[in-house]
Amino acid sequence: MKKLIPPFTKETAILKVQAAEDAWNSKNHEKVSLAYSVDSKWRNRTKFFEGRTAIQEFLKDKWANELHYKLKKYLWSFADNRISVRFEYEWQDAKTGQWKRTHGNEHWEFNKEGLMQVRDMSANDIGIQESERKFK
Repeated sequence: MKKLIPPFTKETAILKVQAAEDAWNSKNHEKVSLAYSVDSKWRNRTKFFEGRTAIQEFLKDKWANELHYKLKKYLWSFADNRISVRFEYEWQDAKTGQWKRTHGNEHWEFNKEGLMQVRDMSANDIGIQESERKFK
């Protein structure tokens, strides 16, 4: 397997995106956090935080509230040590039972070891019926 470190080629960028999708679909907050530098800076919608511990806490809460989470990421662009993706995911709100589909974009910046040091995410949720799910 190719080492997924910058500078990225189209092939390694696609592999990096797929690795991220696979990790996030595991819903294992500890495993997922290892892809980020210890001082990684995040913006997730309106939340700003820094570091692996904060990432783990965020993801643990996320997957406790977003049931049946299923994600698909798509490479949008890449250059040197940066990758941008668009994504969709579906989930069921643990409090209300409402199914939702989230659409968004992420911009990633990696250090020389291939760990993500910056993650900037914007997204919007739409309510869907369970019968409208695309990802099962």
